Amino acid sequence: MHIALVAGELSGDLLGSGLIAALKERYPQARFSGIGGPGMVGQGLQTLVPLERLAVMGLVEVLRHLPELFKIRRQLYQQYRTDPPHVFIGIDAPDFNLGLERRLRAGGIPTVHYVSPSVWAWRPWRVRKIARAVDLMLTLLPFEAAFYQKHGVPVCHVGHPLADLIPLESDRQAARGLLAVKYPLDAPVVALLPGSRMGEVGRMGALFLETAQWLSAQHPNLRFLMPAATARLYEVLTALQTERTPSLPLTVVRGCAREVMAAADVVLLASGTAALEAMLLKRPMVVAYRVAPLTAWIARRLVTVAYFSLPNLLAGKELTPEFFQEAATVENLGSAVLRWLDDANARRTVVAEFEALHVRLRRDASQQAAAAIAALLERRSQP
Repeated sequence: MHIALVAGELSGDLLGSGLIAALKERYPQARFSGIGGPGMVGQGLQTLVPLERLAVMGLVEVLRHLPELFKIRRQLYQQYRTDPPHVFIGIDAPDFNLGLERRLRAGGIPTVHYVSPSVWAWRPWRVRKIARAVDLMLTLLPFEAAFYQKHGVPVCHVGHPLADLIPLESDRQAARGLLAVKYPLDAPVVALLPGSRMGEVGRMGALFLETAQWLSAQHPNLRFLMPAATARLYEVLTALQTERTPSLPLTVVRGCAREVMAAADVVLLASGTAALEAMLLKRPMVVAYRVAPLTAWIARRLVTVAYFSLPNLLAGKELTPEFFQEAATVENLGSAVLRWLDDANARRTVVAEFEALHVRLRRDASQQAAAAIAALLERRSQP
């Protein structure tokens, strides 16, 4: 059994590592090849290209990387035409994976896409391309499956692996102990997560540090934590703090983003998977995002939903403040963080909402996904 998987970034690597582990229980002799990060490699993936070469985002930002991305996709296509897998699984990265899936499927290789593109939010016509590309769509969020069923695309809602992985309750003091943070036990802590990619940190890092400086002026007893996803980002963030906010009571932590959020009372973060993690950790948050001006202009004309952060999308209402582009200012972000810090009733209410959403997403996702893939392979093996 040969199973091919391609993840486009670290959040996909998390999904892929859990999926490989579940597939190995069903197919102990299977071999796995493709593109993934340390989690997938640790589960036995033979990686053909470093994951970092695919981790590019934004409509405009990706343009200069297109030649390399097209080259990688051609290489993978040739590899899998020469050594056909029993199934190809694209994990997120739809702009990269769907084109590859379409060509492989046309050549007779079953294809699965794990994590729905946001077709329900913008560019809904993409569902036609998806229908041509995949034999099975695996969705993480409950409202996505109905969209695909409506359009005749085979779909299985599996839940979210993070909801399985993160306990229903998280211990703030234990997380602070794990991080060896020497802040006073009664000091409120704000976590700052400007992103896990260099481009995101370039757009959001200074803004978050300046917001923390503004907050510190309002509440001198506040303390701050900021995780750095890579050694390079650690250097960048440390240098940025030294340059912009040298007196800020901030600790930059190597990795440990989840522990940093668990240790915090409130989280200020860049939109993405971190918002879901903060929700599952039951931490009140403020979500912000900035992109290139042209990307923002295009997005505003194509997006069809009212919210962009996952907690608000899941709830269908605003549970947490979110600020996009020019609305993401020091004053707006700082004031929203202060409201969480100052309003205990609001914190209790949102924690209860987050817990209900956590329970809805807890479905043993990796096993559900492996079972759906096994069922697809069984159907394909029948005459």
